[in-house]
Amino acid sequence: MAADAAPQRAPSDKVLARLLSLHPKLIDLSLERVLRLLRQLGDPHTKLPPVVHVAGTNGKGSVVAYLRAILEASGRRCHVYTSPHLVRFHERIRLAGALISEAALVDVLTECERVNAGASITFFEITTCAALLAFSRAPADAVLLEVGMGGRLDTTNVIDRPALTCVTPVSMDHMDHLGDTLAKIAGEKAGIFKPGAPVVLAPQAPEAADVLEARAHALNAPLYRAGHEWTAAATDGGMRYEGTRWKLDLPKPALFGPHQIVNAGVAIACLEMLGGFPVSPAQIRQGLGNVEWPARMQRLKRGPLVAKLPRGWELWLDGGHNAGCGEALAEIAKGWRDRPLYLIYGMLNTKAPEGFLKPLSPYVTSLRAIAIPGADATLSGEDAAKHAHASGIDARSAPGIGAALDDIAESSEAPARVLICGSLYLAGAVLAENG
Repeated sequence: MAADAAPQRAPSDKVLARLLSLHPKLIDLSLERVLRLLRQLGDPHTKLPPVVHVAGTNGKGSVVAYLRAILEASGRRCHVYTSPHLVRFHERIRLAGALISEAALVDVLTECERVNAGASITFFEITTCAALLAFSRAPADAVLLEVGMGGRLDTTNVIDRPALTCVTPVSMDHMDHLGDTLAKIAGEKAGIFKPGAPVVLAPQAPEAADVLEARAHALNAPLYRAGHEWTAAATDGGMRYEGTRWKLDLPKPALFGPHQIVNAGVAIACLEMLGGFPVSPAQIRQGLGNVEWPARMQRLKRGPLVAKLPRGWELWLDGGHNAGCGEALAEIAKGWRDRPLYLIYGMLNTKAPEGFLKPLSPYVTSLRAIAIPGADATLSGEDAAKHAHASGIDARSAPGIGAALDDIAESSEAPARVLICGSLYLAGAVLAENG
C-alpha cells in the first residue's frame, strides 16, 4: 500500500495524540500491558510470517534496511517495524514493502484504541500492537522487527518463535533503563533470544560478547558470530564477506561510512542463517546498492537549508546520539581533512553528550549548538554548547537550524562541510524543514 500525501493535520495524528495520554510515562519497560492487549486483539503476533528480531545499540535500523533491500531484490515482500520516525509516524510501519497508508494506519490505531478501552498502556506499546495487527492481516514473506529499547522487556519481545535473532554492536546507552555496565546492557539485549532460534552477533566488546554467548548457549540457540563464523571487511573496491556458505567480493554499500561495512555484513550473515530464503550474490549486490536509510550519514543535496550554504559546500545529516555513534562519525571525519568541518549539534537531556562529542573533537573546526525543535527533553543551545566546550570543541549556541547555517557560512571563506548531528529527533526536524 502506498503512503498518502501528508495533510496538515491527518486523522492519524489525532488518534496518536489521544494514545499519548493513556500512560503517565513515555517509557515504562514491561510486557504485561502489551500481552494483555494482544490477547484482546486475537493474538496477531502469533499469525505472522517468519520474524527476524533485531536488537543492539547502534546499527539496528541499518541492518534492517539492508535485509529489506536484499530480500526485496530477491522478490520477497517484507513487513518492517522500526522506530522512531523522522517526519511522519507512517515511517515506522511498512506493509509488504510500502509505508502504511493513512487509511490503514487509522483503522488499526482506532481498533487498538477501542479494544484497549482506556486501560493504561504506553504509546509505544499500543502503536506496536497496531503494527503487529496490520502485519497479521496483510500477506508478506517476512517480518523485520527492530527492538525499541533493550530487548528483554521491550514491547517487541512478544515473538515466541522468531526465525532468527540478531544483536548489533552493544555500547553504553539508555543506562537509566538498561543498566550501567556493558554486561548489564548486553543481558537486556540477549532477552530476545529464544530456544533453538539462530543468533547472529555483530562485533562486540568482550564484556558484551561473554554475556550474549552465554545466554545463547543456555537456550541451545546456534551462534553465528562476527570474527568467528563470519567476517566482513573493507577492500580497495568495496567489501569482502566470508561466511560458512558465501565468500563474496561486493561493492561498497550505498549507505556512507566504514561502519556500514559491518552493518551490511551483519545483514548478509542473517541471510546465511535464515532458512527458506535463498538469495543469490547478484541479489545481494543489488540490495547493497539500492538500500536507503535516511539520516544515517545522508548528504543533503537540495532544499532550503542546502541553499543557505555557498556553492561548493556540503551539508550532511546523521541521527546518531551515543558514544559508539560518535566514534563512527570520527572515523569518517578522519578522511575529511580536505576542508573544514563544522557541526550543528543538538541532543536530548537523557543522553551523554561528551561521550558522543569527544571522539569528534580533533576533527571539528567549530560547532553551533541548538535546542531540538519540538522536543521537550532537549538540551538548551547554551547547555549543549557547554558540553561541547568540555569536550574540547570551540562552540557557541544558535537560535535554530537556519541561524546556525547562516553563522557557519559567514565564518569561513573556503568550501567546508557541515554535519548536523546528535539526535534522530533533530534529524527529523532538519528533514521536515528542508522539505
